[in-house]
Amino acid sequence: MGKEIDIKVKAKFVNKIAKGFPLIAKESIGNLNDLQDEGSLVRLVDENNRFLAKGYYGKQNKGYGWVLTQKENDKIDQSFFNEKIRTAYDYRKPFFEDTETTAFRLFNGEGDGIGGLIIDHYDGHYVISWYSKGIYSFKDYIIKALQNTVEVKSIYQKKRFDTKGQYVDEDDFVMGEQPEFPLLVKENGVRFAVYLNDGAMVGVFLDQREVRRTIRDKYAKGKTVLNMFSYTGAFSVFAALGGSVKTTSVDLANRSLPKTIEQFSVNEIDPETQNIVVMDVFKYFKYAVKKALKFDMVILDPPSFAKSKKFTFSAGKDYTNLLKDAISITEDKGVIIASTNCSTFDMKKFKSFIDAAFREMNGKYELMEEFSLPADFKTSSDYKEGNYLKVVFIKKING
Repeated sequence: MGKEIDIKVKAKFVNKIAKGFPLIAKESIGNLNDLQDEGSLVRLVDENNRFLAKGYYGKQNKGYGWVLTQKENDKIDQSFFNEKIRTAYDYRKPFFEDTETTAFRLFNGEGDGIGGLIIDHYDGHYVISWYSKGIYSFKDYIIKALQNTVEVKSIYQKKRFDTKGQYVDEDDFVMGEQPEFPLLVKENGVRFAVYLNDGAMVGVFLDQREVRRTIRDKYAKGKTVLNMFSYTGAFSVFAALGGSVKTTSVDLANRSLPKTIEQFSVNEIDPETQNIVVMDVFKYFKYAVKKALKFDMVILDPPSFAKSKKFTFSAGKDYTNLLKDAISITEDKGVIIASTNCSTFDMKKFKSFIDAAFREMNGKYELMEEFSLPADFKTSSDYKEGNYLKVVFIKKING
């Protein structure tokens, strides 16, 4: 850990920081050259040297660090991290007591008071994601705080701070007893096969828990389901368990085929009864139109940005067109589940994409229900960008 240094906050950002905004933005710093070593503790002061907050310097795509406390006398030491992890644990006690869900988020960055730090729980095994060299410099404190709070079977880590801000590909095992993979965890009684030491992603996105349960319990029965950008097929598994007639899972990645087969198999669903397609999603839309295929439910869960040989997708620019493609192959009175994890626009803007898509297709629709992050993905009211997930269930009326 580097030395503590004073950072001058430019006048127009002072009120924002004083009111609790946790991100230290590059453009808010008046003496940028004083920041040398990531992991340095910083005192944020106004131009008259009045104390505003204390945090750490760590570069990630969002900014140059995070506020840790607005109390000048707080020490950023072992007891500080112990308290943060313990408070996060107490908030999630119901998850630890739920035998039907054994995979969830224990610590969610700035929502739990430490931006740049994510800790996920998989049946007693933990995956820590470090989003900057700065937060990684507190590694020993954080691991000890975790061990002081919960019973730890093993710890894995994801370093997400290479020169391009991406995942550092290496052996992710840190300590403990390594489980056999796939590790089988549960979500609302459904099994997931996860791999904690197999690249940046483990095999399931935990933030969609409530959406998956809603598909299974309320929407899937008797329906034909198309799952686009399907990854390892988690939505398809829940749809099949909810009584869908058939699921079709489409993803460009070659590994999506064996991974999806595995997720069906661990839930005792014969993969041969389902349709798994390795294809560019945008090509599949064209294929479906050509073959006059229509579905009762279309699930759209694209990454914020995706690129293939012929297509580039950016959620902020292209979601309306993606919805138009989905509308064209959705049955009348069918349901489109539109999801995005893009933090650069809010739910109101997202709904404007939905409205534009239906207007341009001369169609009518009804908004059925909507979701944001589940309870374990705690967010800060002072940092709205942290509540990134937006999911809307849309009923197509006609057109």
